[in-house]
Amino acid sequence: MKDDLISYSKLQSWVLASRPKTLLASVVPVMVGTSLAVNIGEFNLLISFVALICSLLIQVGTNFTNDLYDYLRGADTKYRKGPVRVLASGLITVKEMKAGIFITFISAFILGLYLVYVGGIIILVIGILSIIAGLAYTAGPYPLAYKGLGDILVFMFFGLIGTLGTFYLHTNELSLPAFLSSIPVGALITNILVVNNYRDIEEDKLAGKNTLAVKLGKTFTQYQFIFLIAVSFLTPLVLFLFFDFKIWIFLPYFTLPVAYNIIKMLFTLDGIQLNKTLELTAKLSALYGILFSAGLIL
Repeated sequence: MKDDLISYSKLQSWVLASRPKTLLASVVPVMVGTSLAVNIGEFNLLISFVALICSLLIQVGTNFTNDLYDYLRGADTKYRKGPVRVLASGLITVKEMKAGIFITFISAFILGLYLVYVGGIIILVIGILSIIAGLAYTAGPYPLAYKGLGDILVFMFFGLIGTLGTFYLHTNELSLPAFLSSIPVGALITNILVVNNYRDIEEDKLAGKNTLAVKLGKTFTQYQFIFLIAVSFLTPLVLFLFFDFKIWIFLPYFTLPVAYNIIKMLFTLDGIQLNKTLELTAKLSALYGILFSAGLIL
């Protein structure tokens, strides 16, 4: 393991710290929000592009913060079951990571000023709250991820706020279909965290990281995952029955076999085996998001 770590360059270490496999979680809310705007004849490429970059920067900053404070609190060690963490592995120093966090979040803020110009004070508030949430997830005197609030935070910011905020930037309005469309986005991205926390229950318990999975146990976490899947696949049906969406809105149903597979894995695998489940859950979120966006546009 040690020899493998030495082979990482500094650039590769920063890429590793950004957790690239998770970054699609930043793309899906912007993609779905933009698709909703296209559906009603509103679209601005520059707005979508800047919103996407800001979203990615905030998630990367959050990942950096998570890496730093999980390490400082003893939740990340070289024996963890998940992917390599750069601080625990000695690839990046604490001082370097603090600088990386500052640069990433300040870049998101400066770039986001264009979105404030477009969308007004509400976008400024959303941007500041998003950065605060990214820091408060594991940092500060009341780290939300350590208090069982991580799931709610992810659902709100990656689902509701990310999707509705993007839609608002294009249209200067909100709508019930946009709100409903944000639910599966948030639910499936939250499920990435659910699997992660399910895998790490024992380690998190020892580290005092009281995630929802630690607080309520494995059985609850398994059924939480199923509930979020069910909600995600009910949403297209609601949009079809009660709003003016065409049959294409059911395109996400092509991912049902993947969802079923992941549920089976969650009930049969354990420990490091769940890394594959985590990867598939992230892919499900992305694939559903792509098909859902297509269904909203067509």
